[in-house]
Amino acid sequence: MKKAVYILSSIFFIFLTTSCEDDDPGCAGVDCLPPATTTGAGTFGCLVNGEPFVDDSGNFNCFYQLVDGEYFFNICGLDESGVVSDICLRTNQREIGTNQSHNIESNDVGNFFVSIAVDNDGLRFFDSSSTTNGSITFIEFTTNSNIVSATFEFTVIDPETGTIYEITDGRFDAVFTQ
Repeated sequence: MKKAVYILSSIFFIFLTTSCEDDDPGCAGVDCLPPATTTGAGTFGCLVNGEPFVDDSGNFNCFYQLVDGEYFFNICGLDESGVVSDICLRTNQREIGTNQSHNIESNDVGNFFVSIAVDNDGLRFFDSSSTTNGSITFIEFTTNSNIVSATFEFTVIDPETGTIYEITDGRFDAVFTQ
């Protein structure tokens, strides 16, 4: 009987000391982000006002398509653990390539722009505006393997509340559709 109690106590102790709590992140800041890779690893991460935003599901809406002679790019990451739940980086009629940097601007023809979803007492979406500043740099862009990898950073202001969202240390590595 003592042996059974000892075994059960040991199992319970191991369970308590190895379980993880949601409020114990085990990492801080940029250390929580996926590594910056160029293999189509299916990762997307950044810091939103210093807090990690990570989507490593590999299930992105990521495409680079030629429509009526113009190129459109889109990638969206999803992380529902914070106030910002969705971050999308997009082009509006603009070609991209490896080792190219682009400013993030408004949603006008020829620009890169961003949109985010914020859930503060109800889900709202908004795009970058002419007051947004930031950039995206494509590290890898290969159309024969459909791999796209980039780093990004930007600041955007919620037009309804005036809240500033600083997106830093952004990176993604994904496979896109054409």
